[in-house]
Amino acid sequence: MKYAEIAELSDDQIVQKIAEEKQGLTKLRFAHAVSSVENPMRIRHARKDIARLNTELSKRNIVAATEKTVNEIDAPSSAKANQTL
Repeated sequence: MKYAEIAELSDDQIVQKIAEEKQGLTKLRFAHAVSSVENPMRIRHARKDIARLNTELSKRNIVAATEKTVNEIDAPSSAKANQTL
């Protein structure tokens, strides 16, 4: 999964996709433990896809928290400016 594809997803879709990928990774690990997997690199790709999804979700949460903080900081200063006038 590419970053461009991940960026197009909503937060709920990302959370759902993380759950799906984790479930798929678990199945791959069990299959690999029982017998050799046809392409063991799929395990690595699954882990990296999960990491990309988690990174995008964290980035969005940080941006949302930063915007909230900036808005809270700006709001009281505007109220003080109105009181002094």
